Amino acid sequence: MAETAISNGTSVKNGGTVYASVPPPPERRSPNHYLEFEKPVCKLEEQIAELEALQVRKQVDYSAELRQLRANRTSLLRKVYDNLSAWETVLVARHPRRPQMKDYIELICKDFREVHGDRCFGDDEAIVCGLARLVGGHKVMLIGHHKGRDTKERMKCNFGMAHPEGYRKALRCMKLAEKFGLPVVTLIDTLGAYPGIGAEERGQAESIARNLMAMSRLRVPIVSVVCGEGGSGGALGIGVADRVAIMQYAWYAVITPEACSSILFKQSNGAAQMAESLKLTSRDLKQFGVVDHVIPEPLGGAHRDPQGMGHRLEQYITKTIRDLKRCKIENILEKRYEKFRNQGVVLEQARRSAKAAG
Repeated sequence: MAETAISNGTSVKNGGTVYASVPPPPERRSPNHYLEFEKPVCKLEEQIAELEALQVRKQVDYSAELRQLRANRTSLLRKVYDNLSAWETVLVARHPRRPQMKDYIELICKDFREVHGDRCFGDDEAIVCGLARLVGGHKVMLIGHHKGRDTKERMKCNFGMAHPEGYRKALRCMKLAEKFGLPVVTLIDTLGAYPGIGAEERGQAESIARNLMAMSRLRVPIVSVVCGEGGSGGALGIGVADRVAIMQYAWYAVITPEACSSILFKQSNGAAQMAESLKLTSRDLKQFGVVDHVIPEPLGGAHRDPQGMGHRLEQYITKTIRDLKRCKIENILEKRYEKFRNQGVVLEQARRSAKAAG
């Protein structure tokens, strides 16, 4: 079994590339990436930076002015993020500085030992799996999508779109967790499973279907969190769980807005309209009962405070695992089955009743 070990707080390299990619502190970051609707916030932050530099250069106290500007920035951020449209939520979920799977490994794990390969075809780097000890002390099997940061890493990870070997690797690790009685935690962040010819030839649909069946019967607690994008069967392939949570500015749907627009309108410029129609935001999903819990993000999104987001994620996972461990596994399996069987609205009975009445 090929493995890679990592301990929290250290920079571990694997094959010449840095393993974890937690965004560096503000003073060492590259220029911030601002979304279109964040431009007013950008102007305020530029003013704050200029005034801070002027204060250092001229040795003049501008603390009152800086305090007012920071208060204005906080107020504006809150106003902007409290009124995001569905499409703007999608853009936040795709923010290039948003924490990813390997970032969260650094943030929520004391120790992590990665497991590679599906023992059938190869190792898919779009899905990372490994044995982990959380900061809260729980030992778990941690599985999640990883998109990559720079172009080279994104190509290696196929932009987080997994091949069949990725899902088979995930299933192998779930079976290993079941053998040793470890809870399974999955972090979802993908546009969808890769639809290429090679993936289809190697059984993409079968590998996802097998995961759905196996996860519905797995005799250990399962916790899934949608951290960024939750697209189609690619997300569901590691998303059958006893507790399904979503981060506040993540999304979860059967198809991406662009793909939906391409099918319906033969072009992708209807994506914003489709995002509204798909009801893919955390608020909508909680209302429909698709997710059990919404994890609040720091003000301005997880990309503005990765450490804070990691702390909130770790707290949610730790509490949820603690609650699930109090239940008998037979009850957990029964509730898991009922949870997914009861999702959605069935209209046939209502139609039959209406016909009988009419």
